[in-house]
Amino acid sequence: MQTTGKIFITGSTGFIGTKLIEKLLERGFSVRALARKPPEQPKTRFPACYLEYVQGDITDIESLRRGMDGCQYVFHLAAYAKNWAKNKSTYEKVNIEGTQKVFQVAQELNVERIVYTSTIVTLGYTPKGVIGDETMPRVPKCFTQYEETKTRMEQEALQWVHRGLPLVIVNPTRVYGPGLFSESNTVSILINDYRKGRFPFLLNRGVNIGNYGFVDDVAEGHILAMQKGRIGERYILGGGNCSLEELFKTVDKVDGKKRFQLKIYWVIPMLVANFLQRMAEWFGAYPPLTPDWVRTFLVDWAFTCKKAQQELGYTITPLEEGIRRTCQWLDEQTPRT
Repeated sequence: MQTTGKIFITGSTGFIGTKLIEKLLERGFSVRALARKPPEQPKTRFPACYLEYVQGDITDIESLRRGMDGCQYVFHLAAYAKNWAKNKSTYEKVNIEGTQKVFQVAQELNVERIVYTSTIVTLGYTPKGVIGDETMPRVPKCFTQYEETKTRMEQEALQWVHRGLPLVIVNPTRVYGPGLFSESNTVSILINDYRKGRFPFLLNRGVNIGNYGFVDDVAEGHILAMQKGRIGERYILGGGNCSLEELFKTVDKVDGKKRFQLKIYWVIPMLVANFLQRMAEWFGAYPPLTPDWVRTFLVDWAFTCKKAQQELGYTITPLEEGIRRTCQWLDEQTPRT
């Protein structure tokens, strides 16, 4: 596959999306980015002619046509991934109907390749001691509406492949690293709060396993999926598996100091989450924690990226190195207290 051309990207202002745009521009691609509110002055060191923003969103099929017209490749990253929505239909409207419209336009315009960003949660949680991969049978239970809608859409995406859409699926794990300091970069925010003493809590005693992918690796993995991925295949893009306790201990090792950690059982955060969700339902205030979100952290999400490594050439930044670079970036944002 050629290494230059014009690319259309949804989710362009998100954590992974902004990093992906940087890497695409570095490789000489021209990028047309869809955004509800395009930035007035994009933060990029590349000439403005290589990066163009189109105002719109994935629920508006005409803005998709304007943006995708003339593009050889498409990266579809946009999704509603927050842990709560005032209108529950938001998940369906964005994650299902919006994605269907992206696929429809991509097929109409005969794009050469589309990379669809799914999520690791579509594979389901892993039993104790099991390292999951793309072939693992999914546990039927879904914890959140985000997980449920993304799982359904990923299954439908494979049907689009049978209809001729040249689609590759990537499944990022818990992504962290330098970039946007927003809800989409939750792990880095958690690391920052832990370093500042605002979050010493180890949910469920910190024993549950997660897979943590460095954002630069994940963005590179998207490009590799576009260039080398097999049509109709899924590729896990992540990093190392560790517990929350191990994650925080790695932060301590990088900083050269040992911090207080409070191991708590699931009951307390569940009570707090139920209270916050009830307040959200009554007053419309966005809850930082919901019961469904807590439940996702009471099970393991341990996975391997071997398929992406073998087929795509995907590489993994070691957890300690990734956290070191994240902490350096955090120190540049604001002095620690």
